[in-house]
Amino acid sequence: MRWLALCFVLSAAGVFAQAPVGTILPAQFNNSLDSAKSRSGQVVTARVMQDVPISPTKKIHAGAKLIGHLENVRRGDQGQRAEMSLRFDRLKLGREVVAITTSLRAMASMTEVEGVLVPPTGPDRGTPWAWTTRNLIGGEVAYGADGPVARGDEIVGQALTSGVLIPLRANTASGCRGTVEGNSQPQPTWVFSSDACGLYGFENMQIAHAGRTTPLGEITLTSTQGKVQIKAGSGILLRVIGPPVPSEVHLP
Repeated sequence: MRWLALCFVLSAAGVFAQAPVGTILPAQFNNSLDSAKSRSGQVVTARVMQDVPISPTKKIHAGAKLIGHLENVRRGDQGQRAEMSLRFDRLKLGREVVAITTSLRAMASMTEVEGVLVPPTGPDRGTPWAWTTRNLIGGEVAYGADGPVARGDEIVGQALTSGVLIPLRANTASGCRGTVEGNSQPQPTWVFSSDACGLYGFENMQIAHAGRTTPLGEITLTSTQGKVQIKAGSGILLRVIGPPVPSEVHLP
């Protein structure tokens, strides 16, 4: 079964809009996760960090809450690799909560995120973020608010006060697609570059499953050495792949 131009309905304060498949949700973890301490069923939340345009007149506002849970945690004892599986499957918009299915495009450690948010130059840490030149995770550079986002001499998007808007690029080396289901609109990637893909700042960790195929929406991380650990403040790019669907249905 293929999904063509699939959309799901969002309701917030009585205003309805559509968030097409391929929409990026840039978020920051509210709580820390640790394969040595966390348990299956634990609630996981993250805050949407940038307005997400979904039509010329509609958007998901920054501050919306992503809600998920841990599906499986393996400590990694007795020679086994540590493993953690999670999914974000609900989006809270004001008083409304809607079910969604998302996959993982990129995730960056708290340290990597702070490296973008804290100005590399300027008088102190209090320098307004919007005034600064930001070295995005993945290699591109955002120049102030309303300035360009550039990769070398190439302009790839627009810098905003709260983040950036960029058409996504494929990263075939790391396994990420560009446009999905014809959704070629500029996406809000916050502190990430247009081709950011995979893990940044997580030593000895790997993405075993990004959630694009069965089991849809389930993100599995493993560690080649030590535990799987995600600190509060880490950043994540989730991609909407649809509403909840039966597990036997998968993306091509």
